[in-house]
Amino acid sequence: MQTWSAQGYAENAAFVPAYGSEVLDLLAPQPGERVLDPGCGDGTLTSEIGGREAEVLGVDSSAELLEAARARGVPTQRMDGQALTFEAEFDAVFTNAALHWMRDHDAVVRGVSRALRPGGRFVGEFGGHGNVAAIVTALVAALGHQGLDGAARIPWVFPTPQEWRRRLEEQGFEVRLAVLIPRPTPLPTGMEGWLATFANPFVSGLAPPEREAVLAEAVRLLMLTLRAQDGSWTADYVRLRFAALLA
Repeated sequence: MQTWSAQGYAENAAFVPAYGSEVLDLLAPQPGERVLDPGCGDGTLTSEIGGREAEVLGVDSSAELLEAARARGVPTQRMDGQALTFEAEFDAVFTNAALHWMRDHDAVVRGVSRALRPGGRFVGEFGGHGNVAAIVTALVAALGHQGLDGAARIPWVFPTPQEWRRRLEEQGFEVRLAVLIPRPTPLPTGMEGWLATFANPFVSGLAPPEREAVLAEAVRLLMLTLRAQDGSWTADYVRLRFAALLA
């Protein structure tokens, strides 16, 4: 299972909302609009939507991250993005760096479609096909050396634009944009910080020595491709950015 620390997220992954500002501009929230942010995390971008005079609601499954969002003044509700319960309540749905954690994409899109009013827009960005491919490969290999099925522990789904477009169109969306964006991302606290924040599902349930061995081997393998000569780390991010209107 993935667990979240608001403090750890802020220390190791502040780049996530920073890169999301372009997607927020694509959403272009208008004063008075009602906007839903599923997978809002600590509410950094959600609060910016509210700052543009839209009425925003952030939802997430993590109680700790929602507490951090509320501390920013964001109205929140605890809810799984794969089980949204809203009915024609929002003018727009915005999401950043969250949908790849929600493995049932059909359920996500159905819930968003129900939550939107006719003509509402669905705008966001998340991990696309090829995202963190080197990191995933290293973790799966390290787990395999411990006699474990690493592939079964992968927590993410990274679709192609074609796959994501099909899902949206099947739920009545007119897709205006669906593209992959390669985004090599500097890691402020190195690969160890990234793994500490995002790789819990790969090592969940392992005894501490086994867990440490897996993570250490993954770091060693990744030094060959993601660490520069000066010791800095860059993650091999590929994002899927999209915009769609509900017919």
